[in-house]
Amino acid sequence: MTRIDKAEAEPDGPGRRERKKAATRQALADAALRLFLEKGFDQVKVAEVAEAADTALTTLFAHFPGGKEALILEDGAEREESLALAVRGRADGVTVLAALRAFFAGRGPFDPDPAPEFLQKTRLVVATPALRNYARRMWTGCEEALAEVIAGECGRPAGDDSLRILARYVLEIPDLAGVRPDPRRALDLAFDHLERGWPGV
Repeated sequence: MTRIDKAEAEPDGPGRRERKKAATRQALADAALRLFLEKGFDQVKVAEVAEAADTALTTLFAHFPGGKEALILEDGAEREESLALAVRGRADGVTVLAALRAFFAGRGPFDPDPAPEFLQKTRLVVATPALRNYARRMWTGCEEALAEVIAGECGRPAGDDSLRILARYVLEIPDLAGVRPDPRRALDLAFDHLERGWPGV
C-alpha cells in the first residue's frame, strides 16, 4: 500500500482530527455565547457550557485553558500575530501608527459594520467586567512583541524604552476607548495624541 493509499484508508487521519477539534472548539464557543447572553456571564458555570456542547469538562479546558473568559475572547497569540501583520504588511507611505489605527478601527467596538453575532459578543464583553479585564490583559500582554515589531520597522533597538511606552499606550486604547459613547471618535482622538507624541513612528 502506498503512503497516499494508507492515508486515505485511515478513517481518522490528521486532517479529520483537526476538523473534529475545530468543530468541538466552535461548539463550545457557541454554547458559551448563547448561555452568557441568556443568563449573564457570572451566572453560568463552565460545567454548564460543557454540557450544552455535549463535551466533557476536561475537553473544554483542553481547548480553552484560560477558562470562561477564553470561551469568548481569542488568545494573545492571535492578537500578537494580527498586530505584527498590520505593522509589517502596511502599504508604502503608511506610518506604523496609521496602520495600527486602521487595524483597531475594524475590530471590536470600533467596527462600523459588525455582523449581528459579533455585535452581541462585543456588547457582552464591554458590559461584563471580567471579560473586559481579560481582554485588556490579552492586549497589554502583547506589549513586548509589538514594541519589537515597531523597533524593527523604525530601525531602532529592540529595547528602546520610548517604543515600549508607545506600545503600552496603543494596547490600552481598546479598553479605554471601547467603552466611550462614540468608540470610533475616542479611538481617533487617542491616535491623534500618539501621532503628535511619536511623530517619527
